Amino acid sequence: MYWNKIAVAIFLSFMLTVAAAEEQRNVELLASSCAACHGTRGHSVGGTPSLAGLSEHHFIEQLRQIKTGERPSTVMIHHVNGYTGNEIKLMAKFFSRQK
Repeated sequence: MYWNKIAVAIFLSFMLTVAAAEEQRNVELLASSCAACHGTRGHSVGGTPSLAGLSEHHFIEQLRQIKTGERPSTVMIHHVNGYTGNEIKLMAKFFSRQK
């Protein structure tokens, strides 16, 4: 019985590690679609705003405003409408961690 509990704990730990790695891969894939305008990992080199280093709250709030029409947008509205709330939160965390 003791060994069964250890085996289950090891298995759950492994599954959490796999899930975290998969989430990281997914958020990097989502963030890569932003690179065309906002630069690699959110480091803009042109006229568009940099996303790297933005606070999570600011990132989420800007996308919320675009989605609701409070902030006018010609291109971003199409992107924002394609993301779930969880995907937006994941990207907010990703970009906030970029230096």
